Parts: sequence; structure tokens; C-alpha cells
Amino acid sequence: MHEPNPDNNWLVYMILTSDNQVYTGITTDMPRRWQAHTSGRAGARYFRGRTPVQLCFLEADHTRSSASKREYALKALSAKAKRTLISQQQSTCLLLMEKLGVAHLAHGDKLPVAGQPGLQDE
Repeated sequence: MHEPNPDNNWLVYMILTSDNQVYTGITTDMPRRWQAHTSGRAGARYFRGRTPVQLCFLEADHTRSSASKREYALKALSAKAKRTLISQQQSTCLLLMEKLGVAHLAHGDKLPVAGQPGLQDE
């Protein structure tokens, strides 16, 4: 990570949904964004008819621009590639989630890993 910089406060995240898909997004405030997704009012339209189950991927230290570019790249990955990335980055992501106080959103025992059936592209 770089020196603390107020411009680098953007997060890139992936959420496992109730229908085993992975939603990818960006935010500066993960707890607020999670609440927006679970409330069904202020969250993404993507969550109409489905609910967030767990935070399964998190990256920090992005600018708004780099976060948007990373989000685009992650959305372009296949379901298999997303599972692999989530699996490879699991321990790093959990440490970051703990540091940011959002580890409770991970429900660590259910993190999707490579080879897990049912995980689909968003």
C-alpha cells in the first residue's frame, strides 16, 4: 500500500448474493454501502429480488478512477476466474476487512472458493 492519501480512500468489493452470483462494486464506506444493499432502497438495482449474503472480496487504496477501472476489469472476469481470485486473496481480504471493521460481513466459513459449485457471473 501507499502512503495515506485522502484521494486513495476508494474500495473495490465483491458480494456473494442469495442466488449465488457475485456483485462487484466500489465505495468509500463499506458499512454504509452494505446497509444500502440490504435495505433494498438506496442500493444497486441489482439487489432487487436478491439479497447480499457475504462480503467475499475487498481491495483498498484506490482512487475513484482506479477503483472504477478495477471494478470494470473484475466484472469482465468469468465466474471461475472470480472464484479463483477470491480464493487466492481470501486471507489478505479478511485482514483488510478486520482492519476496516467489516469482518462480520464476511461470514468466513461461507467464502466462495475455486471449484465451489453454483457461483455464477453477475
